[in-house]
Amino acid sequence: MSGNPTPADGPQDTGQTLADVFGMNVITGATRAQLLADGFLIAVPEQLLADAGILLPTALTAAAWADCVEWSDADSDAQTPQDETGRLFDVLITTAYAARTSKFPTRQVTVELNRIPRDGISNIPRPARLKAVCGPGDNAEPVLTIMRPDED
Repeated sequence: MSGNPTPADGPQDTGQTLADVFGMNVITGATRAQLLADGFLIAVPEQLLADAGILLPTALTAAAWADCVEWSDADSDAQTPQDETGRLFDVLITTAYAARTSKFPTRQVTVELNRIPRDGISNIPRPARLKAVCGPGDNAEPVLTIMRPDED
């Protein structure tokens, strides 16, 4: 065998990273289960989905959760009494409405809702926009992901 590798020799470890080859950081794929485990996605409890009329397993991105759902007792003391379950249900109900009133077939809908921003002072709801995307889960099953409009 010569010192020059051939395709039949298999892949060669050159010591280069993907960033070295492409000149930038490369995003690698992650499974939905990994994203849930790592906290990039937050799963919605099945009972709350059923109550909102959503039939698919659903998760929110951490950014969408922080913007439209996250709420603490300190937030209630500083701003107005609310809780995360109620805020999440508002997101789900408006998502279900957007899906029901959209032109089919579509895999993505815009969700427009009003929520009190978590800023320590506001007590008046402000508009927020999310998007809900139906796509394949880890086993090609349909799942729903709710995210901010600038997320993919």
